[in-house]
Amino acid sequence: MENLKKSIDLLYTGASKRAAMFRYLLIGFDVSTIVFFIVTVPRDSTPAILAADFVIGTLILADFLSRLWIAPNRARMLRQIYTVTDVVVILSLLLAPLVSQSFGFLRVLRTLRLLHSYHVLRDLRRDTPFFRRNEDVIVSSVNLGVFIFFMSTLVFVLMADHNPDIVGYVDALYFTVSALTTTGFGDIVLTGTIGRLLAVVIMVAGVALFLRLAQTVFRPCKLRHKCPECGLNRHETDAVHCKHCGHLLKIETGGAS
Repeated sequence: MENLKKSIDLLYTGASKRAAMFRYLLIGFDVSTIVFFIVTVPRDSTPAILAADFVIGTLILADFLSRLWIAPNRARMLRQIYTVTDVVVILSLLLAPLVSQSFGFLRVLRTLRLLHSYHVLRDLRRDTPFFRRNEDVIVSSVNLGVFIFFMSTLVFVLMADHNPDIVGYVDALYFTVSALTTTGFGDIVLTGTIGRLLAVVIMVAGVALFLRLAQTVFRPCKLRHKCPECGLNRHETDAVHCKHCGHLLKIETGGAS
């Protein structure tokens, strides 16, 4: 068992090409499941969808138990938001035939795991020059996209049966984007206390994420590399010395490309 644990730990945390490929496959699986969840949320549960939910839930459970087994601090891992969302997603998938269809939107919580898998950011920084140069923009864009699709799903699930303006998922997506950008065309309006509170959350949280993305787009491009002397972790693309303490830097990118 100890050898098996060590092998699993190397897959999740190792620096080999095999380990990196394994983690990229996990990201591919995450993206595929997210797309599946977004597509199937507006639909009624069918035997095929329930079977797919069970298979996906079993795979996510295996991934979760593996990460928990090799975790150096299991209590800390269980307190992390991504762990909690994984547990909620697993329960919503494995218990799908027993719970109400209205809880289907919980599966979209899986989007919160995107780009937060074990060491995936490290792999992308090491293997992809484009990602190294644009990490902040890419991560901010993913976070904004996750927020949009999650809130669109929440709007659809909560409003579809109570608001004649929300007929399909596209209507919910359209409202979310128009509220996020504060355009507010007025052709779709969320009614009732829940609807108004939901609109407030979309506008406040969404605008904050949008501003964060705008800041990263227009901010001068810098590389992430922690200075071993003072800890400064953002430097110019062609930096040789840390501008804060003057320590010699050895940035793996080799400077500007």
